[in-house]
Amino acid sequence: MKPNALLLKPSDNVVTCISPVKKGEPVVYRRGDELCSFPALEDIPYCHKAAIQNIAVGEEIIKYAQSIGVALTNLPTGSWVSHLNIRGVPRDYDSELI
Repeated sequence: MKPNALLLKPSDNVVTCISPVKKGEPVVYRRGDELCSFPALEDIPYCHKAAIQNIAVGEEIIKYAQSIGVALTNLPTGSWVSHLNIRGVPRDYDSELI
């Protein structure tokens, strides 16, 4: 199988699809030397995210090893993660300055 998604950091709970993935097709990505896959639960557009593990309501969505928001619904593995089911959380950038 050829990868069609990228895991950007090992601690991420989403991958980014580098081609469209139809419902039922495998989402394939690399975790180090390991090739991983799971079936897409819905159509996932190009450059959109897919959950690589179950994410509960209120749980953080992690991409680039950073929180990009929280889940508004339960997102089982294989779910399309989009603006429709996550909410951005404002960051306190002043406290992050060195």
